[in-house]
Amino acid sequence: MKLGLGLDVWSSARFDLPLDRVLLAERLGYDSVWTAEIYGADAVTPLAFLAAHTSHLRLGTAVAQVAARPPTTAAMQFGTLEAMAPGRVVCGLGLSGPQVVEGWYGQPWRRPHQTLREYVDVVRQVFRREAPVALDGEVLRLPHDGPDGLGVGKPLKPILHMAPDLPVFLACGGSRNVRLAFEVADGWLPLGYTPGSAHLYADDIAAGLVAGGRTLADVEVQASADEHNFHRDAMVRRGFDEAAGRIQELFAAGRREEAAAAVPDDYLDDGALIGDDQRIRAKWAAWEETDATGITVRPRSDEELRLLADIAGCEPLPDA
Repeated sequence: MKLGLGLDVWSSARFDLPLDRVLLAERLGYDSVWTAEIYGADAVTPLAFLAAHTSHLRLGTAVAQVAARPPTTAAMQFGTLEAMAPGRVVCGLGLSGPQVVEGWYGQPWRRPHQTLREYVDVVRQVFRREAPVALDGEVLRLPHDGPDGLGVGKPLKPILHMAPDLPVFLACGGSRNVRLAFEVADGWLPLGYTPGSAHLYADDIAAGLVAGGRTLADVEVQASADEHNFHRDAMVRRGFDEAAGRIQELFAAGRREEAAAAVPDDYLDDGALIGDDQRIRAKWAAWEETDATGITVRPRSDEELRLLADIAGCEPLPDA
């Protein structure tokens, strides 16, 4: 499995990009570095900075939020980034949730599955530049033809010649969108996927591959080994129904510390790389039994960064 480094600059009040750690990860042979966004620092700008300071790491978003950008804007950003770091960019997309979509972006939360499908369609059209971009979709329509428009829009072909096969990954955990990821995307950024829960996704993975006429070898699976997603549905899917309800209740009441304390230890430990050297190696072996092709980790020290590189069998750069 390939090893990715996750950055949490999105979660801080002040922007602090750990460049030294990223550069060490590159020297140690890590495959990728991943950023994210919610309603603070954006996911794409830090990767542009890292593109200028690295030469081997893949640069991916896990994720860029669909509601934050029209699909043509997302394609422009990732296409421009890829021009600065050829062959190293991954366009990771995700829906977020209704609270963020409506509360932060002022967009309606409607038909999320169809929105994601059509969004990927438009992004692909821009990357491939085979014809002027147009979509007569159920949710997205290019050109705009609504009653509030002037009616003068026409399909446009991107000026920049972008990488036509720039990889698109989808972050999702629900049944329909997992199927979508394996049908139309180059990679899956799973929510709630661990060695203990991998079997829960097998049918949806298989159905998506059949729908797309593909095999598992055609889709990367970039899982996360040390940060669990606390979406209620993800917890319920893994059998933590009661805990999910209690956590949601506490969080909604503003009792966030109690909500965090209510997360079961078993939920946290399943798939996490926690413990001494021997235990982490055993947990890594469990990940190797899944369909994951890559694991994103968030080591807190250079020592942990080096340990994980050794466990994963990373090949250091020749001048490291």
